[in-house]
Amino acid sequence: MVRERLSAKPFMKWAGGKTQLLGAFERRFPPGLGRGPITRYIEPFVGGGAVFFSVARRCRPCESFLFDINEELILVYTVVKRDVENLIDQLALLESAFLPLDAEGRGLFYYGVRGLLNRTRPEIDFSRYSDSWTQRAAQLLFLNRTCYNGLFRVNRRGDFNVPFGRYKRPRILDADNLRAVSRLLEHTEVSSGDFTACEPLVDERTFVYIDPPYRPLNETSRFTSYSRSRFDDQDQIRLAEFCRVLDRKGAKVMISNSDPKNEDPGNDFFDELYAGFTIERVPARRAINCRGKGRGPLNELIITNYSHRAGAKQD
Repeated sequence: MVRERLSAKPFMKWAGGKTQLLGAFERRFPPGLGRGPITRYIEPFVGGGAVFFSVARRCRPCESFLFDINEELILVYTVVKRDVENLIDQLALLESAFLPLDAEGRGLFYYGVRGLLNRTRPEIDFSRYSDSWTQRAAQLLFLNRTCYNGLFRVNRRGDFNVPFGRYKRPRILDADNLRAVSRLLEHTEVSSGDFTACEPLVDERTFVYIDPPYRPLNETSRFTSYSRSRFDDQDQIRLAEFCRVLDRKGAKVMISNSDPKNEDPGNDFFDELYAGFTIERVPARRAINCRGKGRGPLNELIITNYSHRAGAKQD
């Protein structure tokens, strides 16, 4: 189990993924994580799971619970956990069919898989595991590796609508990592649901990392279409209220979000929303804005209901 914790890493590209900020998060993980009283880890917006894999690498075995409202994403995690060898076989077939094609052929192949994924969506029962999940997971991972910018974006009907990415040498299958992730997920519960679904699992032994769809800095940077549901300011307020519920239960809570002060130094939306919590601003580079200016250095927020360990290196 130790080797799997060390080798497993995120297996999906994910817009807003946290790999670049892992150092900042790790310096702010709560005291006692992995070697003290904290024995449970919960992530209500798992996305690509970069923080989950970081926690798993550094901690002794503990209970982990991953949630996301994106039922397609949870389907993929579940298949990696339960049927990884068949998933690898189906990805290998897609890879061997796709890579020899020229640019035009690859585009046609991509849109064929995307169309099939969308047409068969009504046939999938996301509440009941079945063999059909494995083929769908392979299609989703293929699209994730070959679509534009590795985005996961759907319209209001739930149709995946990201265009072809035109990569020269996309790595569609990483069998070793998928197997390592599968072994790690054997000790992890994966569920679809709203972020509030995790509340019954939370107690004073719990660390909860919360990475919601970021509040857009402006209209041109708006990107919250990870699922058919949209995440607006009322949801951000509801989330902050939920974080106070977790705080009263004694859990250690860490939240990340965009910093509105990047655009408007007088915007105190999150400072007021999380008054009484520790709010820190750390440098990051956004990667989902199509404008070059939107990819420059910006601050992001790390908000906690505790003080991180004394002497931690500051950003």
